[in-house]
Amino acid sequence: MIMEARGIGYRYRRQPVLQEVSFTLASGRFHALLGPNGAGKSTLFGLMTRLLALQQGDLRLGERSLRHQPSAVMRHIGAVFQQNALDLDLSVSQNLLYHAALHGMSPREGRLRCGEELERQQLTEHARMPVRRLNGGHRRRVEIARAMLHSPALLLLDEPTAGLDLDSRAALGAHVRQLCRDRKVTVLWATHLIEEIAPEDQVLVLHRGRLLADEPGDALCRRHGGISLTDTFNALTREALA
Repeated sequence: MIMEARGIGYRYRRQPVLQEVSFTLASGRFHALLGPNGAGKSTLFGLMTRLLALQQGDLRLGERSLRHQPSAVMRHIGAVFQQNALDLDLSVSQNLLYHAALHGMSPREGRLRCGEELERQQLTEHARMPVRRLNGGHRRRVEIARAMLHSPALLLLDEPTAGLDLDSRAALGAHVRQLCRDRKVTVLWATHLIEEIAPEDQVLVLHRGRLLADEPGDALCRRHGGISLTDTFNALTREALA
């Protein structure tokens, strides 16, 4: 399912945070939203998940408008935020079953979906373990399992590797890309870490609330003559400041 952002603008008081941001997320593809801290990434995610109210523009998922049909759109979105939102004293299964109930699933359906997601995320052996005892990488997988319980078409991940070590970051990135391939999930992965982006990823560069680029990483480098994505990103942001 295709997600479109159309002319998104947002202000905190008089300060513009997002300015005329428009893009399209292709169905079943991994998209990297790249920008430094303060670029507006978390604000954009807040708008996409209705934690913040739209002020300007619209977000559409398929034929549905977030502004006019919010419930219909949110049924197809899963989200993993930068701050861990799990109950650390509940077990992995208890966290998932609680979330399934919030989505209106019956106890039987909730148990079935939880079991399926635990298996997909390779967490079955940790099902009865309190989340507090899991390492950072496994906690992120629990959050992804929770976000995928209702089989969303779009998965949003806001700085999902925050606090993880290098190996865990690489494993999580590979895992999410596998979700795109195997389950045709559309992913928007927000990060300020360029090393998390692969050359074939669709890259959206957000800087000071403006979208500076939207194309595959390798094509972006070729078009701007950068040796690496880091060089290209630095060149784009310097041009934006000129």
